[in-house]
Amino acid sequence: MNWIALVAAGIFEIGWPLGLKMAQSGEGNKVGWILLAIVSMAISGSLLFYAQKAIPIGTAYAVWTGLGAVGTLLVGITFFGDSASVFRLLSAVLIVVGIVGLKVF
Repeated sequence: MNWIALVAAGIFEIGWPLGLKMAQSGEGNKVGWILLAIVSMAISGSLLFYAQKAIPIGTAYAVWTGLGAVGTLLVGITFFGDSASVFRLLSAVLIVVGIVGLKVF
């Protein structure tokens, strides 16, 4: 259950940079996007807090930030036209390999 909470925390970690980006874009309700960012931060932090009860802090933090970073990278590529160069994608794969390594070893 703690690992599920940690993965969910990593997914919610994507919500706050997305909310801030959308608030800057001028599309839609700026306050709504900022609220999405704040709520995502709160949920993400709460789930990380829960997960750390059974998962070592270094592992939990690396997984949390890694999922958030790779997820945000993919959102940027998919929805905002960010570069999808081979080296950026390879770097993201290395982050995922590191996360898997922390879980396995």
